[in-house]
Amino acid sequence: MRPVADLHSVAAVRRRASRRLPKPILDFVEGGADDEVTVERNVEAFRQAVLVPRHGTGVRSARLARTVLGGELAVPVLFAPCGGLPMVAPDGDLMATRAAGRAGTTFVLSAFSGTPVEEVVAASSGPVWFQTYLTGGRSGTEELLHRVRSAGCSGLMVTFDSTVSGNRERDVRHHLYQAAALEPRGLLQVAPHVIRHWPWLAAFRSSGLRPGVANVPGAGRGTVPTAEVAALQQATPPTWADLGWLRTVWDGPLVAKGILTVEDARRAADAGADGIVVSNHGGRQLDRAPATLSVLPRIVAAVGGDVEVLVDGGIRRGSDVAVALAAGARAVLIGRPYVYGLAAGDVAGAARVVEILVAELARTLVLLGAESLDDLDASFSPVDAQRSRTGPQ
Repeated sequence: MRPVADLHSVAAVRRRASRRLPKPILDFVEGGADDEVTVERNVEAFRQAVLVPRHGTGVRSARLARTVLGGELAVPVLFAPCGGLPMVAPDGDLMATRAAGRAGTTFVLSAFSGTPVEEVVAASSGPVWFQTYLTGGRSGTEELLHRVRSAGCSGLMVTFDSTVSGNRERDVRHHLYQAAALEPRGLLQVAPHVIRHWPWLAAFRSSGLRPGVANVPGAGRGTVPTAEVAALQQATPPTWADLGWLRTVWDGPLVAKGILTVEDARRAADAGADGIVVSNHGGRQLDRAPATLSVLPRIVAAVGGDVEVLVDGGIRRGSDVAVALAAGARAVLIGRPYVYGLAAGDVAGAARVVEILVAELARTLVLLGAESLDDLDASFSPVDAQRSRTGPQ
């Protein structure tokens, strides 16, 4: 098999991942809620975007470094929080944080991670943030935050769009959570797929079957979020008052994730958030939610002077990153792309995904005539040009 350095697009990395992962695991990574309309919208919004160059500028290289919430990053591409990484690759959380550090960017550790936060931070050569819900209520959360702070996490991200779990029919069809709980019905469902992927099975067993909920107060243990964990999450969904409370107990950067409206962006800013992530959870929660790119510009216009605005969902090319930054995002987060990388080639695979995106982004900026990320604005990706291409919207 060719080395991951020979893979030259996220799509190529995804194709290798699809060959290496059992179908139930690939579906866990790729699946969305209900009819997966929002998953498709996220990607299609970037495909429909228009980039307008400036010629005769003499630009031959571009600077890609950016400060995000006080931290200096080599690239404006962060690793989004993703639960269940040990199902994709052994020690997946550790591999991901090493890849992010290698790329000079931030890794955001999921609350549903399979590795204790202390181990993840120790393994990283870059900044690590922690993503949380309000699992365990305020008392349980405050206790967890003591661990997170002591471990050395520099930022806290609070997810607001998971009051209940989305209806991810691929996982239901595969009985994935029953298999993770070692229930016979689930094991019988996934066994035929697993048997055809011996390398994955051998790696999975050699990893020691790390628990997937190592940092959730009061949760059970399993390789993916269990029904008990979901119940804990849904019992105490965060409110804006909770975000205000978190501001009093967390002294680092505080980010609200799952924002899709100007009203919620303003509430987050008023509650003390330093940043927000315009996100629909990768289409895994509310189906038929708007594409994140479609709502990004008006959110930036409303609160961009008060908080840093990040965005995720549908980013597959470096040109997508350029579009998002031109629309006002300070940086982007990727999820599925780096998870594909883990499946395709562990740390090297995830790092290769960032290399691909960075090379594409640098090339895009030069072709646009932009010398740095700070040069990008809406004139490089005008909404009017997009409408003229796609028709009335």
